[in-house]
Amino acid sequence: MWRECATRFNRWRYDLYAPVYDKVAQGFARHRRRAIGLLNPQPDERLLLVGAGTGLDLDYLVRCRHVAAIDIAPAMLERLRERAVKLGMEVDARVMDGQKLDYPDGCFDAVALHLVLAVIPDPQACIREVERVLKPGGRVVVFDKFLADRRRAPLWRRAGNVLARIVATDINRRLGDIVAVTKLQPFHDEDAGLGGFLRIVLLRK
Repeated sequence: MWRECATRFNRWRYDLYAPVYDKVAQGFARHRRRAIGLLNPQPDERLLLVGAGTGLDLDYLVRCRHVAAIDIAPAMLERLRERAVKLGMEVDARVMDGQKLDYPDGCFDAVALHLVLAVIPDPQACIREVERVLKPGGRVVVFDKFLADRRRAPLWRRAGNVLARIVATDINRRLGDIVAVTKLQPFHDEDAGLGGFLRIVLLRK
């Protein structure tokens, strides 16, 4: 029940944020570009964008011919579709819950999770689903905000997280804890800023 309530809240708030989202999220443009560059999706590969928002990643994917994009918020996807048209891209954009993907097993070569795992109510359910829909040898790129693995959040950070979660995101999730429920293997991990608060990680099935 809690997950369903949290998911509905996310849908409501990101529909609300949609008109101004690009102005805020453009601050992460270089991180998105770097993450997509590391993922290196090939033109004929099938790529899934989970929590695709308004489609800010599409600017770096114009050569890709098989892009699927999902988000829980219809208003965000409306803007993604408009961006795809301007870029001359065909994107299969669907309203979908990243915790329960409506795709068959092993159908994607690559998945991008940008600013998703710190927001989605059940990140472990999300990463399990990503693992399921990936082909053997498939890659995942994660760009997000994380607490360092095995580190306990200090009091100030735990207090600040109460407000952060209401407004947008959880700042105290550990990527190692999330990925541990899968067999995905990290093969690249880099500091993306703010002393490691932001990270870009590549995983392989």
